[in-house]
Amino acid sequence: MTKLYLTADEVADALGISKGHAYVIIRECNDELRKQGFIVIAGKIPVKYFCVKYYGLTEIFMKKMGRG
Repeated sequence: MTKLYLTADEVADALGISKGHAYVIIRECNDELRKQGFIVIAGKIPVKYFCVKYYGLTEIFMKKMGRG
């Protein structure tokens, strides 16, 4: 099964930042998603949203890579 959410540890590893800063980024992203009407999980970020926001990946590319 494909993973749907990233944790703060995974965000920190992916971006090369501290775990504390990863939580700040997750909180900001979750605030953006909440304003768009999505339900969010505290301390986690959807993989798709993270990939699009931080790597500029499109849904089509992610499907080709098996992540969508």
